[in-house]
Amino acid sequence: MKGLLSSTLVALIAVAGAGRAGAQAAPTATGPGTSIRIGGGVSGFEADYGKRTLGGAVAWADVNPIWRVGVEGEARWLRLHEDEQTSESTYLVGPRVSILSGRVEPYVKGMVGAGLFSFPFGYGHGGYFVVAGGAGVDLHMGDRWRVRALDVEYQRWPQFSFGALSPYGVSAGISYTIVHGGTKLGR
Repeated sequence: MKGLLSSTLVALIAVAGAGRAGAQAAPTATGPGTSIRIGGGVSGFEADYGKRTLGGAVAWADVNPIWRVGVEGEARWLRLHEDEQTSESTYLVGPRVSILSGRVEPYVKGMVGAGLFSFPFGYGHGGYFVVAGGAGVDLHMGDRWRVRALDVEYQRWPQFSFGALSPYGVSAGISYTIVHGGTKLGR
């Protein structure tokens, strides 16, 4: 009985002390972690409708709940160089993955959403499903600012009224990090 009591007492002390013992090493570094960025810039696209080249504005938001992986939402209004009042607007969202970290940050993205098309001479407007893929490079300019040096995007409008459209184009701009959190690394 005395041996059982001694063993139980030793076990209780061991369990109570285990909660306070630090068996893991301290974190070795802090990574970029959670972030939310908003940005804007300019775009140029080959419209694939009468082979028109349209220009305009683009705005985006990147939400990265974990390091290197996140979601990008973008809106693009292509209304410059309209020929016969033809224009396109897209509203897309999807996953975005940064390939490397550091001052130069290449990324890839896949997106889905809606496209709005204005036909020549005001004959009509249409709303269509859009699938897009793209890649680009962001350049870090300090903790909060990034320059989107190049963003290349290929879109597919599979249900367009007169057969599928495949517009493609490039964008560039600047973004600001409004939420910047750190993640402990080395655990």
